[in-house]
Amino acid sequence: MKTLPPGLSASLASGATTLAWCWIVTRSDGLRLGFTDHDEELVIEDVPCAAETGATASALEQSVGLSVDGLEVMGALRDGRLAEAELARGLFDDAAVAVWRVDWTRVEDRVLVLSGRLGEVTRGRAGFSAEVRSLAAALNRPTGRLLQRSCDADLGDARCGVALSSAALTARAAVGAVLSAGAFRTGGLSGYAAGWFTGGRLTWLSGANAGLFCEVRGHARPGPLAPATLDLWQPLPEPIAPGDAFAVAAGCDKTVTTCGAKFDNAVNFRGFPHMPGNDYVTGYAQGGAGNDGGRLA
Repeated sequence: MKTLPPGLSASLASGATTLAWCWIVTRSDGLRLGFTDHDEELVIEDVPCAAETGATASALEQSVGLSVDGLEVMGALRDGRLAEAELARGLFDDAAVAVWRVDWTRVEDRVLVLSGRLGEVTRGRAGFSAEVRSLAAALNRPTGRLLQRSCDADLGDARCGVALSSAALTARAAVGAVLSAGAFRTGGLSGYAAGWFTGGRLTWLSGANAGLFCEVRGHARPGPLAPATLDLWQPLPEPIAPGDAFAVAAGCDKTVTTCGAKFDNAVNFRGFPHMPGNDYVTGYAQGGAGNDGGRLA
């Protein structure tokens, strides 16, 4: 149940339509951006809500209980604040969103209709579309540890304990020849075996993509003296150029074999490699087989 300010309540009772929607987005870096479907800029909580985006919203449906409420905001691409590069860098991922219903003749008369998080954001040639999910969406996220054969820690974090700062695990190099939007050759990885950086994390240190993180899909070396080739999982938002510097960390496939042989870190392995699989659980006892019906050792 919403409690309306007296001024907004009186405006609604008058029968005159002077209402507008305002959306305030707080990005992961703390920057606050405002949008409105009114034809003039409105200032809400000291945040200018731009009108030139032509923003409109779908119908907002709210229900009692823990079901996830939400709406979709659409607008024209006249606002450079929704740049493709910033979306790719993750600055809008899970951003906080406040949805206000405002009397545009007196912005002090407003009510907070929905607080939530930004979901999927798409950006096309002529406009953008952003999904706003209510705070109840957080209840759908899995929490806690996963009981699985593979490790559920991130390489280099506190639970893993591997020091990625060592030269054996992290290399710095520069782009030699660009092969595509997500692949290039480099001569700075000659001391590492092919596949060493497959699944690793690459950080751009200079160039148009400086500061961006991405994952390496493949690390190949055609020959002992040939330059290495790095293939990324996704094309980058900005073109790769020869000379762009990067740092790349060794990859981990989350298996106990790799943990011990590649990183000498099996003692910190966070998976359950001896967990029976689905075939074992649904199988039946057979003499001379792994499941012979006897007591497990």
